[in-house]
Amino acid sequence: MIRPSRISFGGTAAIVTSMALIAGLEAANAGRASVISALLIAAVADNLTDSLSVHMYQESEHFERKDAFVGTLTNFATRLVVCLSFVIIVVSIPSRMAMVAGMAWGLSLLAILTYILARQRQVSILSEVTKHLGVALLVIAVSRVVGQWIAMHVF
Repeated sequence: MIRPSRISFGGTAAIVTSMALIAGLEAANAGRASVISALLIAAVADNLTDSLSVHMYQESEHFERKDAFVGTLTNFATRLVVCLSFVIIVVSIPSRMAMVAGMAWGLSLLAILTYILARQRQVSILSEVTKHLGVALLVIAVSRVVGQWIAMHVF
């Protein structure tokens, strides 16, 4: 069984990044192709760089070679699957509704991941979920503001 700690970094990064991309690009009036492109680039390029960073960190902390490799692979797979789930939403749902569905999906995933981690750590579930969703909503809000600024000033 995969330990929650193995998917928490990659899962959180993919969830929040995907929601931010969808929200920001929708606010910038980007087309569906742009949103899908951004999500796929995050799923591959950003994912590879984060996975390499995780691997190098684990090596610097003297993790056993096998543990560093498993951590890197788990991070990559988690991020890829999560990002692709957002791509499926954007591809299969009309644009405006895709943003709402993507936000609902992402916030649900983040809440579930937080719930699992909070139970494992034996800390307040409500406090952790509130804190993590609050940060994610802040990132989404900032992304929307950036997208709106781009829509008004760049194009």
